[in-house]
Amino acid sequence: MKRILIVEDEAAIREFEAINLNRVGYETVEAGSGEEALEIFESDQKSFDIALVDVMMPGMDGFELVKRLRAKSNSLGIIMLTAKSQEMDKISGLMLGADDYVTKPFSPTELLARVDSLYRRVAANRKSSENTNELTSGEFVLDLRRRTLSKNGRNIELTQVEFQIMEYFFTHPETAVSRHSILETVWGENYFGEEKIVDVNIRRLRMKIEDDPSDPRHILTVWGMGYKWNSN
Repeated sequence: MKRILIVEDEAAIREFEAINLNRVGYETVEAGSGEEALEIFESDQKSFDIALVDVMMPGMDGFELVKRLRAKSNSLGIIMLTAKSQEMDKISGLMLGADDYVTKPFSPTELLARVDSLYRRVAANRKSSENTNELTSGEFVLDLRRRTLSKNGRNIELTQVEFQIMEYFFTHPETAVSRHSILETVWGENYFGEEKIVDVNIRRLRMKIEDDPSDPRHILTVWGMGYKWNSN
C-alpha cells in the first residue's frame, strides 16, 4: 500500500488532502502538528513513502519538521505546502531536504500530479536499491544499492532527488545539460513546477560535494543553459 503522512494543523485542509489521495489509492495517516507527525514517523517510519508537510504550523513548524524527517530518512519523499507569497519558504524548504513544494491554494489535480510524480521516484529508487552496481567518476563513486555518493572513500548521503541528479551527471560526463533536461529526467515530463527547483538542488549538492561551494570544480554552471559535470 502507498502510504502518505499528511501534516497540517487545519482539519478541513487535512480532510481535503486525505479524501483526494484516498480516492486514487493512497493510504493516509494524519497529524495535526509537527510534534505529532514526528512521533508517528518515529514509531512507523519504514511504512511511509511520502510526507506532505505544511510550512506554517504552531509549535514545530514545517521547516523544522522537514529537517528532522530528512535527518532520519533519505528515502522518504517530502512535499512542502507553501503560501503563494512565501517565495523564500520554497527555497528554504528545498535546502533543508524537501523534494518538492506545492503552492496554496492548489487544485486536487495539481496535488495528485505532484504526489504521483514523487511516488514514482520513491518506488524506482527502492527497486534499484536491489542493484549492486556502482558508477565511478574521478574521485567519486555512486553506489546504486545504498543510494550514496562517496568522495575519496568518504560517504555522502543524498536525498533521492540529489541521487538522481548525480546519476544523470555521471551518465552524461563533460556534457552541458539544460535545466529542462534535468527537470524532465528527475521530476518527470509532466511536472507542474518551475525550473528553479533544479538550481536549488544543485546548490544543495555543491554544499555536499565541493571543497569550496562558492567556487565549484565539479558541478559547473553553463551560463544560459544549465550545468556540466566535471570529474577532474
